[in-house]
Amino acid sequence: METKMIGSKIANARKKINISQAQLAQSLFISPQAVGKWERGESIPDIITFNRLAEILGVDLNYFSENFPSTGSETAAPAINSNDGMEQTIQQVEDHPTSPGREMLTDFSGSALSKSDFAGVAAHKSKFYGSDLRGSDFAGADLSGSSFSGSDLREANFDGANLTDCTFSANSLMDANFDKTILVRTKFSTSGLEGAKFTNAQLIDVKLTNTDLRKTIFENCIFNGVDFTHTDLRKLCLDSQTFIGVKFDKAALNEATFNGATLKNVSFRPTYALTNKYHRSIKTICFDGAMMDKLTYASLKGLGADLSKVTTI
Repeated sequence: METKMIGSKIANARKKINISQAQLAQSLFISPQAVGKWERGESIPDIITFNRLAEILGVDLNYFSENFPSTGSETAAPAINSNDGMEQTIQQVEDHPTSPGREMLTDFSGSALSKSDFAGVAAHKSKFYGSDLRGSDFAGADLSGSSFSGSDLREANFDGANLTDCTFSANSLMDANFDKTILVRTKFSTSGLEGAKFTNAQLIDVKLTNTDLRKTIFENCIFNGVDFTHTDLRKLCLDSQTFIGVKFDKAALNEATFNGATLKNVSFRPTYALTNKYHRSIKTICFDGAMMDKLTYASLKGLGADLSKVTTI
């Protein structure tokens, strides 16, 4: 079986250069368990990893094919005639860009990295705890699953970055930029976002909770499944943007504007039981020219919002 054969060859080459599974894993920025699965034939490396694996083990890429002899010179490169698809995989590795796109697992906690250049890097599940990252450039970087906590991210540039499953907790993000940023299941909580700018972005299942957004800028954004619970949005301009399945539960919305916005299945729940004070705050929200579905319309109408210039859809 191909996976068993590849696993055996990885194990033989590793032992030949006298390194442990843990040492090989560290060189590849993966877990020792992953190496163990390869060698047991339970899985195989991905296309990018094959190239790096060959470099570390000191073998030719063809070494991993079934027709390459297990004994003798491992750096020879005989023709591959197998029909099991392995030659195609090797060719893909050879044609694929090498290390710049390789995922890294990195801990930058407590680091002084102001104005650092992280543009275009692939660094999944990285940690930035208590780090000085002011003015750093993360444009186009893939930071999926990374965590930022207690860090200085003022003026940081996240334009075009992939922040899927990232967590931002208790950070300073003043004047940070998020243009065309990929924001999927991203979590922002108790962070300073004064002057931060989100433009031309689609926020999907994002949480912006327990956060002051009064001076945050949102332009040309789509909010899909976003949670604004316990967030301060007073006087915030949200004009001409789209809100689908969004929760403004227990949020402060006094004098916020949704002029020309589209709202579908949007929830507005008060902090406490309905009171005259809450009704008065809802009446200060401006929905002029907005379009909303009938349920959202009915909910806001019941709360006393001025919907005289709203169109139902």
